[in-house]
Amino acid sequence: MRSPASIKSIAAAGILALALLSSGCDQQPAAASSAHQAPPPEVGVVVVKPQQVPITTELPGRTSARLVAEVRPQVGGILQRRLFTEGADVKAGQVLYRIDDARYRAAYDSAAAALAKAEANLAPARLKADRLQDLIKIHAVSQQDCDDAAAAAKLAEAEVAAARAALETARINLAYTQVKAPISGRIGRSAVTTGALVTANQATPLATIQQLDTVYVDVTQSTAELLRLQRELAGGTLKTGADGQPQVQLVLEDGSKYPLPGTLKFSDVTVNRGTGSVALRTLFPNPQHLLLPGMYVRAIVQEGVMPQAILVPQQGVSHNPAGSAVAMVVGPEGKVEPRTLQIARAIGEKWLVSRGLHPGDQVIVEGLQKARPGATVKVVDLSDKFATAPQKIARQ
Repeated sequence: MRSPASIKSIAAAGILALALLSSGCDQQPAAASSAHQAPPPEVGVVVVKPQQVPITTELPGRTSARLVAEVRPQVGGILQRRLFTEGADVKAGQVLYRIDDARYRAAYDSAAAALAKAEANLAPARLKADRLQDLIKIHAVSQQDCDDAAAAAKLAEAEVAAARAALETARINLAYTQVKAPISGRIGRSAVTTGALVTANQATPLATIQQLDTVYVDVTQSTAELLRLQRELAGGTLKTGADGQPQVQLVLEDGSKYPLPGTLKFSDVTVNRGTGSVALRTLFPNPQHLLLPGMYVRAIVQEGVMPQAILVPQQGVSHNPAGSAVAMVVGPEGKVEPRTLQIARAIGEKWLVSRGLHPGDQVIVEGLQKARPGATVKVVDLSDKFATAPQKIARQ
């Protein structure tokens, strides 16, 4: 039988063994956890760098000829000949139509004869007035006879002047029987045929000539956009180009770009009350006559240059439940922090950010599913991958 002392020794040894076993079990998982701890996740970032970007406005418009002349007869008569080819180019002063001139030629001959008669009557009237002026000095005739002769001479001079004016009118009417082109340009179809009766200054034009070497593109812009542009130029957000002349590019109906640039000529000074917009007129060279009057085009008007534009890839920006744009940014200590952004507009595959980002910020564009706010991440710079040439900012 064991003594009480031996029993206490055995119990103490058992308690010590249990304590050591428990300590070993606790240390083993901790050591395993420490040995298998995952490294920080890798994320791709783009470093924010301001860049200079042209600012443009895209506006719908229609083309119109720089000069338009509607050809109308200035005398009436039967149309004898048409002397041009429809759709061809004509020169200013070129004869387009001939009107029967028989009665106008007769009127011209009659006016010429009336002038000759008036001139013939003028000569004896002047001679008689001169003779009576000499006789009045020696009191050979009465003063009344002298005055009557002087008045008759002046009347004859007036009749000559009237006859000369009538002859000029007849000459002009005779010349109008040849209907000439008032401007150079391309003539359209003829509204009349040979044998038609035309009248002076009739409502329907015989044909229309349009000058197409240069064409206008008329567009409209809202007054709100004009005020915004003036405010940004005054505040220094936008800067004009070196020449100060706004340049305009055209996009045609099929989506292709017109190769030649145009210039903004003027902005109207009156606001359309119905639409709240003003008219802008741009001028484009058209040597190949590619632009025809009435075509629908889109004019891209260069407003200025944004010297410090911040662009970020669209995949780096999401929206929270409130609808605000949010980007995940890696802070100085490698920790992820959300940043609320103010987006101005889309530029190709990037967003133009007006507020929320600063130069040097690292915006996460790849691995967003691993980037939790407050988490530590490993940064991989993808700025070169997403770097593109500066694009033009287009306002719709």
